[in-house]
Amino acid sequence: MDQLTLLFALLLGAVVTVPLGDRISLPAPVLMTLFGGALALLPFVPNVEIAPELILPLVLPPLLYAAVQRTSWRQFTANLRPILLLAVALVFVTTAAVAAVAHAIVPGLPLAGAVALGALVAPPDPIAATAVAGRIGLPRRMVSILEGEGLFNDVTAITLYHVAIAATVTGTFSVGSAGAELLLSAAVAIVVGVVLGWATVKVLALLGDATLRTGMTLLVPFAAYVIAEQTHGSGVLAVLVTAIFLSEGSADADDVAGRMTGQAFWSIIDTLVTGVAFGLIGLELHTVLGTATDRWREMLPAAGLVLAVVILVRLLWLLPASWLTQRLHRRTDYAEEIPVSPRETLVMWWSGMRGVASVALALAIPLSTDTGADFPERDALVFVAFVVVLGTLLLQGLTLPWLAGKLGVRADSGVEEELEHQLAMRAAKAAKRRLREIEEAEGEDLPEEVSEILLRRAYDIGVRISPRIADDERRDAFHKRAGYLKHVHRLNAELLSAARHEVLAARSEPGSDPEVVDRVLRQLDQRSL
Repeated sequence: MDQLTLLFALLLGAVVTVPLGDRISLPAPVLMTLFGGALALLPFVPNVEIAPELILPLVLPPLLYAAVQRTSWRQFTANLRPILLLAVALVFVTTAAVAAVAHAIVPGLPLAGAVALGALVAPPDPIAATAVAGRIGLPRRMVSILEGEGLFNDVTAITLYHVAIAATVTGTFSVGSAGAELLLSAAVAIVVGVVLGWATVKVLALLGDATLRTGMTLLVPFAAYVIAEQTHGSGVLAVLVTAIFLSEGSADADDVAGRMTGQAFWSIIDTLVTGVAFGLIGLELHTVLGTATDRWREMLPAAGLVLAVVILVRLLWLLPASWLTQRLHRRTDYAEEIPVSPRETLVMWWSGMRGVASVALALAIPLSTDTGADFPERDALVFVAFVVVLGTLLLQGLTLPWLAGKLGVRADSGVEEELEHQLAMRAAKAAKRRLREIEEAEGEDLPEEVSEILLRRAYDIGVRISPRIADDERRDAFHKRAGYLKHVHRLNAELLSAARHEVLAARSEPGSDPEVVDRVLRQLDQRSL
């Protein structure tokens, strides 16, 4: 088996483990990690050969960009305080605690190298956490916290990691220069993100086709990362800023094709890249164990201690931080998404699985320093990082559903239904308001029966989303009308299906032009939406 075949195997696994995980009640990231580990045991499977300097630019940009699609600038600004307390500050605390322990127990590991280890194991993986949270039905509020925490944890941790790696490679370190570098890195990244986001919005406006616009969004996160890194900025922060800018600046309510195409495309990218990344965790474990053959018994206790520190520090920080956040929240009128009880805080604690970012950072550790010497204790750092990732994934990832069930932490469906109801009412009112504007301001002389039909359709827009809008009589009438329309829609679908089959059959006929056939087929497909 060569490297390309191995990649195809991981891509196939990324697709298959999603429905398989749903059936056997296991998170897809955990399954992909086990799948990668099983592949690594096969004698014909080669070791993964990826240059360390290529791992971060290839893996992180698409994952970060896809994650931002599920949030918004309003959500970020409203939750700034919880993010700073529960996410950013926790990275610094975890990094410091792990660095102190690692520097003390790993012989020959310099302090800067220990800080690099602390930074790379500090950020929880939002993909693994939200994959479990979504499947077991945690409150949407907690899922939002985990997503926001994951995004900004990555930014903070990776920036700290780069500073520590640079200090280890060059052999020089200064607190003042490190702080200045952090600030400069953040400032450059914000500028790159805003400028690139603005330029992308202008370019997207010139690209009429939805597929071209979606293809452009695939290039943008990589461009943001590379440009920021080349100008001494934080690549992950630049991707984050660019993605938020685009999600707010390029939103077009009437761009139905672009929105559906983009959502489907990035859902696929997210699934594939995440699956491959977690599969690499299992595959690289074999390599890591191979390089640590003579020392793994010596390093395993150190790795176990670091794992315990990572888990305990998160608990010891979240308990007072959550209490403080709740106290501050009660004194203000912020619409913050925070843990509202100790039980939710415990579930937040146990949701701190490590994953893609930690593995990518561990594998990206340089092989040598500027002097040509081997990077100090690189094998030990990678080994410890993999033990922490696998330990949290298997220990916490597999038991989180049980813990959430025991504590009774479940989604508040009533809140979501009420929000859906309010949005349905707003949508119906907006449709009615627009109909009145057309009739009055534009002087449309609509027949009374046509006006009644349009008014009923405007009303039905809201009822289809939330049937609670209608009273009993209207609800019964709506359901009858919906049943009739459903029957008509089914018959119409049969007619369109027959038309599509006939047009598709013409594609293989002599003298047929495939491009014309595809154009006609696309028109039929659009009518089927």
